[in-house]
Amino acid sequence: METLSTPLPSLPRYSTSLTVNNDHDHDHPVFLHIKQCTNSSQLGQIHAQMLRTGLFFDPYSASKLFAASALLPFSSLDYARKVFDQIPKPNLHSWNTLIRVYASSPEPLQGILIFLRMVHESPYYPNKFTFPFVIKAAAEIFSLCVGQALHGLAIKASLGADVFISNSLIHLYLSCGDLDSAYRVFTMIGEKDVVSWNSMITGLAQRGCAEKAFQLFQEMEEEGVKPNDVTMVGVLSACAKKLDLELGRWVCSYIERKGIRVDLTLSNAMLDMYTKCGSLEDAKRLFDMMEEKDIVTWTTMLDGYAKLGEYETAKQVLDTMPRQDIAAWNALISGYEQNGKSKEALSLYHELQQIQIAKPDGITLVSALSACAQLGAMGIGECIHAYVKEQGIKLNCHLTTSLIDMYSKCGNIKKALDVFYSVDRRDVFVWSAMIAGLAMHGQGRDAIDLFSRMQETMIKPNSVTFTNVLCACSHAGLVKEGKTFFNQMEPVYGIRPGVQHYSCMVDILGRAGLLEEAVEFIEKMPILPSDSVWGALLGACQIHGNVELAELACRHLLELDPENNGAYVLLSNVYAKTGKWDGVSRLRKHMRVTGLKKEQGCSRIEVNGVIHEFLAGDNCHPLSKEIYSKLDEIVVRLKSAGYVPNKSHLLQLIEEDEMQEHALNLHSEKLAIAFGLQYVEVSQPIRIIKNLRVCGDCHSVAKLVSRLYNREIILRDRYRFHHFSGGNCSCKDYW
Repeated sequence: METLSTPLPSLPRYSTSLTVNNDHDHDHPVFLHIKQCTNSSQLGQIHAQMLRTGLFFDPYSASKLFAASALLPFSSLDYARKVFDQIPKPNLHSWNTLIRVYASSPEPLQGILIFLRMVHESPYYPNKFTFPFVIKAAAEIFSLCVGQALHGLAIKASLGADVFISNSLIHLYLSCGDLDSAYRVFTMIGEKDVVSWNSMITGLAQRGCAEKAFQLFQEMEEEGVKPNDVTMVGVLSACAKKLDLELGRWVCSYIERKGIRVDLTLSNAMLDMYTKCGSLEDAKRLFDMMEEKDIVTWTTMLDGYAKLGEYETAKQVLDTMPRQDIAAWNALISGYEQNGKSKEALSLYHELQQIQIAKPDGITLVSALSACAQLGAMGIGECIHAYVKEQGIKLNCHLTTSLIDMYSKCGNIKKALDVFYSVDRRDVFVWSAMIAGLAMHGQGRDAIDLFSRMQETMIKPNSVTFTNVLCACSHAGLVKEGKTFFNQMEPVYGIRPGVQHYSCMVDILGRAGLLEEAVEFIEKMPILPSDSVWGALLGACQIHGNVELAELACRHLLELDPENNGAYVLLSNVYAKTGKWDGVSRLRKHMRVTGLKKEQGCSRIEVNGVIHEFLAGDNCHPLSKEIYSKLDEIVVRLKSAGYVPNKSHLLQLIEEDEMQEHALNLHSEKLAIAFGLQYVEVSQPIRIIKNLRVCGDCHSVAKLVSRLYNREIILRDRYRFHHFSGGNCSCKDYW
């Protein structure tokens, strides 16, 4: 055990009833030794001697020891609590200190419980030092009701106008999302200090009220309060939220003009503003000038490059970082995933696991699972799920939602349901994800039943929930139910329908063949119909072969989005379906002249953790020879079973029957099916993800192949799933 450098003097014994009142005793040598302690062992020696001499039983002396045990750099909360519990009659300073340390600890709730114990068990009433600490504890647990009660107690104690208490209340209300109460407290402060202004400006900026935050900054200047570096961090955050580069540049020049101290935090705030506003040139210039950089600096720069699609540079930043933490890896992985580069996201995730520089956290796993969902890579997704279990990672709502979404989009609705029912806590996003999963698998009734159960648990649906419920009605042909839910949104649930909900309603009506009603619905919309609304009508016209309304929908769609090549493709399909080949030829010529190209069909299939991609007419795959040989075999078997190609789904005008049939055979999903028959184990489903809608001919082929080869095929296109097993299709669709 370590000893004090200066031996402790012999301490006189004190009676347990003795109270130290004079200055001489307050300057007792033991207090100096307490101040000089450099480790817990030394403090323990003093504690023991104070107990032996009786000095510990004097409230003032005990408070000195307790404060040291709680607040010194080497302090231990457990030890501090034991010291406190030994004090026969803690004074108010000791109570306040204990509340203070708990408020800043991982157990802030204990701070509130200690406060209640003080009020009920001690002779002391909270003072102006007590309230800021206990209010901070309430903010840490985001308890608005506790904070409001404490606010009331402060007013009752005639401390409501205290600036320190008011600043704490502002922080509390902002933490709990109650901007109105925070602003009300702010306006009632007589003499606002810089902390008051900073708390309000930063809180507004962080919660998306950028305009109001900047307005307060201007008012702060008008009232003669000098802003500091913390103020400017909040103002720069507001600029970043507004994506206002010019304003951000002005703020940076203001900082320089006013001589405001620029520390690392403020430099990082400037860097964050530049990257979020899209000026990598300004960001790079500042980055190169910064003498001090921390992990936040490097990660901010990396994130900026990733979000603007400069992935190679972002990777170079990652590789040259002095120290890589998981936040840096997350920035690049999520950057890939959010910009549609899911294969690259998963490749980076695998690299992270192999080099083991940093351990994947919840954010990493959510991004990786989202990439798996986009690619249909269920094998990789299952490995991530297994990793979660092996590492004992608790499923929070974010991870639960991501797992449900991954399994649903990879075609395994059973596993998605298993995850859903395995967790105790389900927020609105977990429920919404499960409803969406059932919807995309054509289980509309089950989705609606789940929506009803969600309300029974008192979870309030949001806008996304209703989008998913309406999609469920659309895919299952539940017109009456869809109308009911849509009409209940605002009067019953207080959710004003957005453009996505109107699009869903048009889709519900259109798929059911109620095209005239769909047009009437669009005409009565209280908001301007978007491209998604007209796109839904155009898609319905393709299903039902209504040329006149298809032309109307296409015209409106192209007015909103002149370069939408999908509109031309859908209209061409309507022409082809109705035999209007002159219309097909005209559209094809227009697309050629204007330089518009049909989006190329791409199908993906995962085998043994490797994702294989096929484009329409693809011959780049290393196993192309074997794949086309298998495809020829499939065609022979299909024809012997009575298959007749459906040539109405060709965009281009091809007169020769043989060439038409050849063009159909080159569709990417057929190549993927041929590959899957060869390389996916017989006991496993063939899971294929396509970027476009599956055409009617490919739908028929998949159904027939499933029967002839006795294989389960799960095919996901842009809109929904198609399950084929033994020649049966469990999906409802309209061809």
